[in-house]
Amino acid sequence: MLAAERGAARNTLAAYEADLSDFAGFARRRGDATLASAGPELLRRYVAGLTDQGLSPRTAARRLSALRQFHRFLVREGVRADDPTELLDTPRLPAPLPKALRREAVVALLEAGARLPGPRGPLAAAALELLYCAGLRASELVSLPATALAAEAPLVMVRGKGNKDRLVPISARARQAALALRDPQAPSKWLFPSRAASGHMTRQTLHNLVHDAALAAGLDPATVSPHVLRHSFATHLLEGGADLRSLQLLLGHADIATVQIYTRVLEERLQALVAEHHPLARALPGGSAGGP
Repeated sequence: MLAAERGAARNTLAAYEADLSDFAGFARRRGDATLASAGPELLRRYVAGLTDQGLSPRTAARRLSALRQFHRFLVREGVRADDPTELLDTPRLPAPLPKALRREAVVALLEAGARLPGPRGPLAAAALELLYCAGLRASELVSLPATALAAEAPLVMVRGKGNKDRLVPISARARQAALALRDPQAPSKWLFPSRAASGHMTRQTLHNLVHDAALAAGLDPATVSPHVLRHSFATHLLEGGADLRSLQLLLGHADIATVQIYTRVLEERLQALVAEHHPLARALPGGSAGGP
């Protein structure tokens, strides 16, 4: 069916065969079922055993996916009346690593945004500066009230999830860019006013600004977004020596476990740094072949 109806590639067919054969061997060793007649409990023991063997959650999830599709096929073909995989939990996959821009890319983005034609230039400059300088969520940025930013204060008041307020330090450059948006002739309650029904800039407008700034900077727009700038803010702070508790407060997360994912980004970069520059890197585990 995979070959004839779905046109699956040879490697895909081989992967399915290997995954199903592995379970068939497991069932045969238990002596109480075959691949096609296995019940939910046997499948549950098999999936649990994959973790015990040290396989990654992603590999375990792939094998369970192959078994799900196989048993759904059996039900459709009338070979079985039930699907024993229906109630099985998919192994929990690790959270994806945050995608952070390099510092040079952020600088290019900020400069390109400020050069956008007409009033979009100052608007992009203020938005990008605050996104990167304060690590704001898109929803937090667009809904900033004008009172959130004082002319001389190095802080911005942000209302985050759960209507919880937090104070975030910002640079003089970001403050000046935001204050430059104020129009004394048309005062507004919002820092980023617009004609939208909400009275402030929409998230779509913000995404369009970031997209156009990325194009102007020669960056792939698919790799740049307000959320990526927030990740970049957190990653660069951690690289500079910030602790997780401070990062949690700045990002407005209720649980410190949420920001611990950033340590994985730093660990990977530190490992790459050691592998590239340490004089004994070739002799270290995981290094290139051969010692000194």
